[in-house]
Amino acid sequence: MSLPGRCARLAAMLRAAHIGTRRPRFAHRATLRRSLRLLGSFKFEQTDPAVFYGGLAVDTSQLVRDFYSDLTGRALRGTTVLDVGGGPGYFAEEFAREGARYIPVEPDPSEMHAAGLSVPGAVRGSGMALPFRNDAVDICISSNVAEHVPQPWVMADEMMRVTRPGGLMILSYTVWCGPFGGHETGPWHYLGGEYAARRYLRRTGKEPKNRFGKSLFSVSAADGLKWARAVPEDVEILAIFPRYHPRWAWWLVRVPALRELLVSNLVVVATKRAPATGQNAATSQRSAVELPATPESA
Repeated sequence: MSLPGRCARLAAMLRAAHIGTRRPRFAHRATLRRSLRLLGSFKFEQTDPAVFYGGLAVDTSQLVRDFYSDLTGRALRGTTVLDVGGGPGYFAEEFAREGARYIPVEPDPSEMHAAGLSVPGAVRGSGMALPFRNDAVDICISSNVAEHVPQPWVMADEMMRVTRPGGLMILSYTVWCGPFGGHETGPWHYLGGEYAARRYLRRTGKEPKNRFGKSLFSVSAADGLKWARAVPEDVEILAIFPRYHPRWAWWLVRVPALRELLVSNLVVVATKRAPATGQNAATSQRSAVELPATPESA
């Protein structure tokens, strides 16, 4: 597809992602109260990670459940959920409640055992080279991991590769220029990641957990939109929105400079179409390019 065609496709998708008849079911959960609760828990991310990740686990399972229901009309029971960068498995219990088989993938053994949790079937591996065959899982997710990966869009491609046709991929990551981009070194990351890391070391006497250039990288909202614009024809972008914002603020994704500063975490939701031939292929191709756009509402 030509560049103008891809741009038109992305613009239509951004409009359809948060307004009109294609409004995701999850949009109804995106209230100001939810936003304040999630953002307020961020301060516990290092001092009491169970508080932060416990709340995030509930929110993530709801997000996945809603989008999977939108896509398939089914619940999560019986599905296989692959969590790329799943760490010690904070999300395992929530997905077990949904009746899903949850498999976390984590490259760092110390992270896998950091919380003293034991997740059956946990896999050690890199998100940039997932140790799974093509079309292996129903759902592939990654929450707050892409900013810790030197090649996040290789990881996104890998996530799509292992997701089966008709399945769901959800990638959620922290935007570098947002208020939480520097993680524990913020807000000094606005003066540069290396400067922020050195300042943290001087102030605390220890290296930050998230070291810029090694385990923390600059990833923009524009990077996510660029990836979405360039996906193959068998991939459909279902939604792009700021994760921690109430629904009435999702429009921020469409404003280039503003989104880098105010979209603290970007979510990209995608699916892979099943192969089609003949008339079915032509119909599938039209739906990939001509996402419906409805008039904007308040």
